[in-house]
Amino acid sequence: MSTIRFLEPHAGVLAKREQIVSGLARLVPDDCLVTEERELVPFETDAFTAYRRVPLAVVLPETTEQVSAVMKYCSEQGVPVVPRGAGTSLAGGAIPQEDAVVIGISKMSCILDVDFANRTARVQAGVTNLRISDEVSADGFFYAPDPSSQLACTIAGNIGMNSGGAHCLKYGVTTNNLLGVKMVLQDGTIIELGGKHLDSGGYDLLGLICGSEGQFGIITEATVRLLAKPEGARPVLFGFDSSEVAGACVADIIAEGIIPVAIEFMDKEAIDICEAFAHAGYPMDVEALLIVEVEGSDDEMDAMLRKIIAIAKTHNVKRVKESQSAMEAAAIWKGRKSAFGATGRVADYICMDGTVPLGQLSHVLSETSKIIDRFGLRVANVFHAGDGNMHPLILYDVNDPVEAEKAEAAGMEILKLCVDAGGCLTGEHGVGIEKRDLMLHQFTETDLNQQMRVRAAFDPAWLMNPSKVFPLEMKMREAV
Repeated sequence: MSTIRFLEPHAGVLAKREQIVSGLARLVPDDCLVTEERELVPFETDAFTAYRRVPLAVVLPETTEQVSAVMKYCSEQGVPVVPRGAGTSLAGGAIPQEDAVVIGISKMSCILDVDFANRTARVQAGVTNLRISDEVSADGFFYAPDPSSQLACTIAGNIGMNSGGAHCLKYGVTTNNLLGVKMVLQDGTIIELGGKHLDSGGYDLLGLICGSEGQFGIITEATVRLLAKPEGARPVLFGFDSSEVAGACVADIIAEGIIPVAIEFMDKEAIDICEAFAHAGYPMDVEALLIVEVEGSDDEMDAMLRKIIAIAKTHNVKRVKESQSAMEAAAIWKGRKSAFGATGRVADYICMDGTVPLGQLSHVLSETSKIIDRFGLRVANVFHAGDGNMHPLILYDVNDPVEAEKAEAAGMEILKLCVDAGGCLTGEHGVGIEKRDLMLHQFTETDLNQQMRVRAAFDPAWLMNPSKVFPLEMKMREAV
């Protein structure tokens, strides 16, 4: 695919590459600097693999002070910087440019403090999402946000994209579970926002940072909220004869004021793919599947499930299957959490991330099918139905340029559909480069200009994560 453009690399920066590399070498240990071309290749893309750019250099600092020194040096030299966590971004948020230095925080992976009295954990930003829950599980606690890539994705990336996950319906996304950060600004200044306390005076800069996609600085530490594990949890499978009916059932569950811990959706294509991979016991004679998880005491779960099953029956539910053991529950979630990887075994795909009002789920699912049919493609729908965060996986052959362009065009139409239905372009993956040129479909130029002014307050030289979020034409006008 070639429809997404990047800013032209700065010839002056490329011309002094050896000088820049020498300067970086004075700031970090030898094993923290990557400059050989073959060793730079792993950093040329992220999980949005349709686009690739080999960076000028990669720095893997071990401390906040090293990040600060590198950022200050790049600022003085006019070198763009691309922050990188684990590279699991599905929107191209960590794809570099040829004149950029990638600063990855993978070596900053220590859990610094766990405070059960205040229910907080302070961690370096390279810690993986799941490791926090693993660290505190034996003491009866967990960290709520659980993106599908939680085994690999870092807290820094979660903060950058305001990631969610299956359980965000009840517990919220990253911003609802983030209490504080330590961050290095573009000029090397180190700031701290928030902390163990629940609220801070003044402007909510922490809320501004979460979801800023690496354009305001580099997060090196985070303080996150820990929650007590529920008494019990029970996922239940609901099978329906159509995606539209399943979507209507979701809307009715929420409309009744029932808030399960999660409501996940799969269509027939996704069910077949995930069952073949995980052998989770999904019903194979249905066209759409909901995974509804409730939690609490046995009495609480029974009462909530009675209400949910009654609503499902009004939509002619075809199958209802409750998990009967911890092993069966784990298998159900393994199938869902493995959806993206399992789909990758079947075909190349682009994953969309639009979010719609729950009352529009059936309409958007129906129109999505029409869009995919018009382009002659296939789609596997698997998403967080409880908060309307849709993830249609558009299947295509990456080696077929025509099919690849069709897939990208179909994805853009689906995202426009989400916005037109009253939703937005992204629920948790971010804008990155993928949705950048659709920002004017959701926002006016006035809206975007105001957002760009806020960004410029943190990064006046526009060196942080270039080519991302804002349409290039607007960026170039801003630079002039």
